[in-house]
Amino acid sequence: MSGYRTTAPVTWCPGCGNFEILNSVEAVLAELLGEGFKRENFIIVSGVGNHAKIVDYLDMNSFNSIHGRAIPVAEAIKLAKRDSKVICFAGDGDTYAEGLEHLIFAAKRNAGIVVILHNNRTYGLATGQFTPTSQRTYKGGTMPYGSPENPFNPLELLLSAGATFIGRGYPVRKDHFRKLLKDAILHEGFSFIDVLQVCVTYNNLYSAYNEHVTEIEVKDPADIEEARKVIRSWDYLSTDVPIAIGKFYETDKPGYEEGFIKFTDNELEEEGRSEKIKHLIRELI
Repeated sequence: MSGYRTTAPVTWCPGCGNFEILNSVEAVLAELLGEGFKRENFIIVSGVGNHAKIVDYLDMNSFNSIHGRAIPVAEAIKLAKRDSKVICFAGDGDTYAEGLEHLIFAAKRNAGIVVILHNNRTYGLATGQFTPTSQRTYKGGTMPYGSPENPFNPLELLLSAGATFIGRGYPVRKDHFRKLLKDAILHEGFSFIDVLQVCVTYNNLYSAYNEHVTEIEVKDPADIEEARKVIRSWDYLSTDVPIAIGKFYETDKPGYEEGFIKFTDNELEEEGRSEKIKHLIRELI
């Protein structure tokens, strides 16, 4: 690989979908660094769940946050370091359940972060309960006879909230996934990828995805109605219907960070701030 891997032992289950997410992120970061990006300007953030181990395996600046709170941490880092590329890894339970409000508001604000959502549609770390995107036929530890709830479509929610880049990826389609990942990182604004990341232990959907996942290319990525139509083509209820993957929507809007003042040293002197306050603000910028 690229040499951006740590020596920490990888403890995911054999066959876990997280392996190819890790490999793809490493490969794309190496490609971007080869194109002139600086390694120190990439910062990765994670929440709580099996996905969160990724920060232990990538030799990059990183922050491991608490459950459901990876996104506000990523937003704060981006505000403090405007020239950074902040990549936030999260899980479906970690962010579609607890922390959903942070996801919605990051999209609404068009915060300049990338969110890679490891969606295995089960609480794998907690031994197999259902999540907000589990299929109706899923039987988990808390619902042994199946879920009485329908899943919701997170991509439709994010489109309505104001996200400026929305996609869905399947890491098994390696080249397709890596291109989507690179496009999301290069986008200026809030980027979101819902990743079909299979949990082989509690919700093994490889066969279903391999049969039904379909790569699509929208005619006009900025057409919100076309994006809505593609996003609504799969409702997460079942896995025996066509499942679109690809970049569904991308548009340009002013970023959240643009609305914040960034002080220079001269401006701080003119404001007559104390040395302590100046030091704290310099740390932020």
